[in-house]
Order: sequence, then C-alpha cells, then structure tokens
Amino acid sequence: MKFSTLLRHLREGAKNVFRNGWMSFASIGSIVVSLFILGVFMLLALNVDKLASQIESQVEIRVYLQLDTEQAKIDEINRTIGRIPEVKKVTFVSKEEGLRRLQQNLDDSAKSTLEGYENENNPLPDGFDVEVFDPQKVAFVAKKIEAINSTDEAKPILGVKYGQGTVEKLFRITNAVRNIGLVIVAGLAVMAMFLISTTIKMTILARRREIGIMKLVGATNSFIRWPFFVEGVLIGISGSAITSGLLLYGYSRLIQSASYDLGLMLIEFASVKDVGWYIAGTLLILGTLLGIWGSTVSVRKYLKV
Repeated sequence: MKFSTLLRHLREGAKNVFRNGWMSFASIGSIVVSLFILGVFMLLALNVDKLASQIESQVEIRVYLQLDTEQAKIDEINRTIGRIPEVKKVTFVSKEEGLRRLQQNLDDSAKSTLEGYENENNPLPDGFDVEVFDPQKVAFVAKKIEAINSTDEAKPILGVKYGQGTVEKLFRITNAVRNIGLVIVAGLAVMAMFLISTTIKMTILARRREIGIMKLVGATNSFIRWPFFVEGVLIGISGSAITSGLLLYGYSRLIQSASYDLGLMLIEFASVKDVGWYIAGTLLILGTLLGIWGSTVSVRKYLKV
C-alpha cells in the first residue's frame, strides 16, 4: 500500500467519525457504558484479591519448643527450619517475648493474672514464628517441621500451630471469591463485546448504500474496508480513553474519601498507581479490538454486491 493511499484512508476514517456524528456518538457511548461497568468490576475484583492476599499474608506457623531445650539445639532447629525451601523467614521468640505478647493481647483486668510469672517463673516455652512464601502451603510446611521430632531422639518440638481447620476454610473462601470475581469479569467482557459490536454494526448498516455504490464504481474490498477499519480504531480508542479517565478519577476520589474509615478497619484499597496502568491498558486494548472487530465484521457483509 502506498503511503499516500494510507494517508487517504486515515483521513477518510477520521472524517467518517465526525460526518456520522450521532452514530459515532452512539458507538462511543456504547463502549463507554459497557467498559465502565466492566472496569468497575475489574477494580472490585482487584481489591478483593488484594484483601484476600492481605489476609493470607497474616497466616503464620507457630513452633513451640520443650522447656528444657538448650540453646545449641534451638540454633540447630532454627537452621533446619530455615533450610525448608517453602520457608520465607524464621523468627526466634523467646519465652520473655511470648509473655510480653500475651500481656498485650489481654485487657487490663486480665493482666493481673500474669503477675509474678516473669523471669524464672515464666511457664511459657521458647519458639519460632515461621513465614512461608506461599500461604497456601502452611499445612505442608507445618508437617515438615513436625517431622523434625522423628529424626531427633530428644523430641525438641512441643507443638506446631497454624490455625489448623480455620486456615483451610479461609483459603477455600478466598479462592472462591477470586474465582467468582474472574467469572463475573469474564462474563461482563463477553456482554460488552456483543453490545459494542452490535452498535457498530448498526452504524455500518446505515451506510450500506454507500458501500454498495463504491463497489459498483469499481472500488476494491480493501479500499472500502480500510476507512471503516480506521473509524473503528478511533471509536474504540476514544471510548476506552474516556472510560479510563472517568473510572480512575472516580476511583481516586473514592480512595480519598474512604481511606480513613477503612484504615480504622485495617482494610487497604489497591492504589491508583498499582491498578491505573493495568485498568487503562486493558480497557484501551479491549476497546480498540472491539472497535476493529465490529467494523471489520460488519463491512464484510456488504462487500458482496
């Protein structure tokens, strides 16, 4: 294709957008409405996934040692746990630290029951806090830690706790929420695709006589198709750009107004910086592809005269 021909197609495609003002407006409006609804649910799904990740990241394994465990044995167990591939971090928790944590978790009226248990009278065991790379594998890692007793005659590990039962239910819930979010977003994407393509088809339908006349005077299929292709691209880009701007502006205002209240509940929104490029890029690509697809499929029907 000659460069001059390409410029002609670009020029004609841009003119068609303005020449068919109301139909172009209807197509862009269809894209904006459809992608806005899709974008809202994408933001919701991203924030649900972030919340689920925050909850999962708080899952830890607590390892309790026998009261008479010597320091050399404690160091050895520390190294053994640290060598487990799934383990991210091992933190030693002395019995003094364990007593302090217990006191912090009790209200003032109950703290008096712990008086006199400091120093030598402290009944709590030493232990470890173990973080894993993948919270879904806490049960697997816990079994590996428990297995240390089977290779050590001293049986230095008193117990391994990670919220067994509760943690498995938590993971089932978070996985279900993620899957439901993906299904909803995928369903809305399909609905948006058909709604937008139908609107663009109506735009092309109103100009079928123009296509027929061009065919009768000898225009080739590609010569006819290219301006409509350019028009579809411009409509798709315009609609998705407007949608991205409205959606991200509204989302930033929502974060500013709700951040204090949700902060008190330890719930954190995904920041605009984290999701902005992902949302804008996805909507831009989707809107452009839908514009191209709708115009190309619609024109093809009227290229046979």
